[in-house]
Amino acid sequence: MKGLGDIGKLMQQAQEMQSKMQDAQSDLEQTLVEGKSGGGLVTVTLNGKGEMRGLEIDPSMFSEDDKEVLEDLIIAAHSEARKAMDAAVAEKMKEATAGLPIPPGMNLGF
Repeated sequence: MKGLGDIGKLMQQAQEMQSKMQDAQSDLEQTLVEGKSGGGLVTVTLNGKGEMRGLEIDPSMFSEDDKEVLEDLIIAAHSEARKAMDAAVAEKMKEATAGLPIPPGMNLGF
């Protein structure tokens, strides 16, 4: 019965993928990415879940006159860090699912 062998192989691949996905998620939780703006005046650090883990602001930005600029720089740095995190997630997903028959565009929970 060839069909049962194919199902068994598919189940084995699914278990391998699940294990790889768990490893990738664990790795991503430990991954930190940075986004900088204003030539390094503001740095935002995110973990692989997109949670902000750090914020560094150059002391020169602590002035009433620079309040709006600082707010914009924080948003820009966060956006850059988010893009870096998305790239890290995409790379981990590529590694975790290498060789597995996953339909394009399928969201696996990352």
